[in-house]
Amino acid sequence: MYELKTKENDNSVIEFIENVESPKKREDAYRLLDIFTEVTGYKAKMWGPSIIGFGSYHYKYASGHEGDAPLVGFSPRKTKISLYFATGDTKREEILERFGKYTTGKACVYINKLVDIDEEVLKELIIHSVKFLNDLYPQVGE
Repeated sequence: MYELKTKENDNSVIEFIENVESPKKREDAYRLLDIFTEVTGYKAKMWGPSIIGFGSYHYKYASGHEGDAPLVGFSPRKTKISLYFATGDTKREEILERFGKYTTGKACVYINKLVDIDEEVLKELIIHSVKFLNDLYPQVGE
């Protein structure tokens, strides 16, 4: 049976950020930590070895696959900063039109640095993503 690698753990968020190689990326990570904490009201937790997540929800797909994931989060990766928001939401694309300079993958939004984006739109994305997941999965917890 498939086991999810990205699970919430007790590793230190601050220690993880302190180990980010680039001083600028480390500075951006601390600013993101402040923004996500302020907007969500959740305490930051490590998910797997490199994702800083806020809140959590339990999902179950029609295929039977289920698990837990953070409501929103980010990861200061070597090349780009990954931002994690709810997928499958059409409003997300509409909000992203005002976000600034970014690229997207299957589920992530990637930015090079914080100055490339509008922080107010980031806050809107966080709020919308949490609401979307709360509506989709009513048993959302912390």
